[in-house]
Amino acid sequence: MVTGKSSKTAYFCTECGAEHAKWQGQCRECGQWNCLVEEKIVVKKGKASRTTSSEKKKIPEIDFASRDGYHTGITEFDRVLGGQLLPGMTVLLGGEPGIGKSTLILQAAEAYSRQGLDVLYVTGEESLAQLKLRSKRLGVSGDNITAINTTSLEEVLGILASESYAIVMVDSIQTMATDSLDSPPGTVAQVREVSHQLISHAKVRGTGLFLIGHVTKDGVVAGPKLLEHMVDTVAYFEGDSTHLYRMLRATKNRFGSVAEIGLFEMQTAGLIEVANPSSLFLSDSRGQGRPGSVVTAVCEGNRPILVEVQALVTSANYGTPQRVAGGIDNKRLALLLAILEKRCGYPMAANDVFVSVAGGLRLSEPALDLPLMTAIASSLLNKPVDSSRAVVGEVGLSGEVRGVTLTERRVSEAARLGFKSLVLPEINVPQAGGQKIEIVGVNDIQTALERTLG
Repeated sequence: MVTGKSSKTAYFCTECGAEHAKWQGQCRECGQWNCLVEEKIVVKKGKASRTTSSEKKKIPEIDFASRDGYHTGITEFDRVLGGQLLPGMTVLLGGEPGIGKSTLILQAAEAYSRQGLDVLYVTGEESLAQLKLRSKRLGVSGDNITAINTTSLEEVLGILASESYAIVMVDSIQTMATDSLDSPPGTVAQVREVSHQLISHAKVRGTGLFLIGHVTKDGVVAGPKLLEHMVDTVAYFEGDSTHLYRMLRATKNRFGSVAEIGLFEMQTAGLIEVANPSSLFLSDSRGQGRPGSVVTAVCEGNRPILVEVQALVTSANYGTPQRVAGGIDNKRLALLLAILEKRCGYPMAANDVFVSVAGGLRLSEPALDLPLMTAIASSLLNKPVDSSRAVVGEVGLSGEVRGVTLTERRVSEAARLGFKSLVLPEINVPQAGGQKIEIVGVNDIQTALERTLG
């Protein structure tokens, strides 16, 4: 039995959640300045009696009964979770404010309830009336969904102890608080303690648990970093509020691959699955052959997507030329421009360069190098690239075109959408056979530009 409790003061980093014994100007874990806040934490005295005993077994001797998981029927959602939600599985879902986390989780709750599963939806941010309005807009009947508006952990645990639910959803974890701590909701101590108790309950009772988390200015889930280690799956809902598409991406998954993504389109009636993502990011007018426009095949996880990259090169009117990048890293653009000037002799230092990925998609894949450089050269020379040709490849500092991964999937996607030729690194050509599309292998940037621009 626990003999008593006392409290002590500690300092927690608001950026990463690291605990410090005393205040200091910089967090020793993440390096951020002026981010430590003082909080009281409960310290348990004495030793708690053990109710379970440890058991030692060799791995082949461990009994394992496979259990069927829960399916929503939303293919894009289930894919990111590893195909299904297993009993006792805990999922942390993060994303920018207004990106659609609550919409996604309510639609998932409706999908689970249609499978005959009882769902408890805990909302600490919306009133039940607001939840009702949103459910009507999304067409959610909610026959098997029980909603409660509370921020008390004890109240939620009381409901879970008296009633049986297959799935519990908490929106959001930063609004929840336990009476055992004096700190307000959203603090590091509260988030950690509330999450620990909810996850422990889910593991014991075999309940699927979804926790919605706010994100910091750096785009990571707010609260202690320990929270991401406690859950089984961490997924981020990404996208640009000015565009319709949304991407669900797993950064951790104990029961599946993190190389899968789910794509959705935000509509008035909620989130709609995107079965053919390439059509979402390709322009309808690309067949007109515009200078500075190139189609490339990128891979988000294991999923190939055809996107259009665009470039505009104009004479610099001021002393320092502008470098503006939308959807790619600005430093990467500067590096590619330096390669173009050094290896191909193009006067990039005398021109303003603007590049973007059509559709608002943000990419960091190295295979984007060659299509970007091709688009820049196309705009500079005012020569369009054949609209039936796609370009893929990474470019090194010496101007060589380096190999890319998942070649077969990129080639297959380009052929499926009717492209007639694909420019690839020479080393990847043997992996691209068997498709009804012309493969053009290149070894260096100069050869690539000659083959694509003539």
